[in-house]
Amino acid sequence: MNDGLLRAERVTRILPGPVPVTLVSEIDLAVGTGELIAITGPSGSGKSSLLYLLGLLDVPTSGRVLLKGEDTSRQDEATLAKLRLAHIGFVFQFHFLLPEFTVLDNMLVPMRKLGRLGPAAMQARATALLDELGLSDSLRKKPDQLSGGQRQRVAIARALANDPPLILADEPTGNLDSRNGQIVFDIFTRVVREQGRTVVAVTHDLDLAARCFRRVQLIDGRLASDG
Repeated sequence: MNDGLLRAERVTRILPGPVPVTLVSEIDLAVGTGELIAITGPSGSGKSSLLYLLGLLDVPTSGRVLLKGEDTSRQDEATLAKLRLAHIGFVFQFHFLLPEFTVLDNMLVPMRKLGRLGPAAMQARATALLDELGLSDSLRKKPDQLSGGQRQRVAIARALANDPPLILADEPTGNLDSRNGQIVFDIFTRVVREQGRTVVAVTHDLDLAARCFRRVQLIDGRLASDG
């Protein structure tokens, strides 16, 4: 349901230069609590650009993005960083785990930055999340000791660490085989259905997109369909 969790209003992003490049144009999109949304479209259609705007990793040239009703378009970078840390979890095609840290220490990084929990509570939450995703025997391992599927599950657990209402995923199955890709989408479906979170995922995999509750299609930076 569109209850004001996240909203893009006439969002346009143009890269300046001798020949300006329009990444997305005039996007209106409302994202509510408990949704599992796939963003699809041809390569170069603006899918990742839109996701970065929704995730406050980039700012629109015009238009605005509202997170829980708050207009983020005029916030400074420090404020945007705090909003991202508290309200949004990110999963990318590459896991971006810190190679010198154990799985558990990677999990603790966002929680330490947010500072909401004490040391014991942070460790308990990290351990519980990893256990939920079948990684309880991997806490003390380094990322290079894990399979690709396991690393991506750690990345998902890390995205959930600060208990955000919104998870944004950019091609989260792009480096995985079909079996592990299915596992990732099973996890997304579970956190939506059982925990009431919202997941918005950019994907080229139309079979996985078909499993989402809603599909948004971009073509040439514009919203082509939403249903």
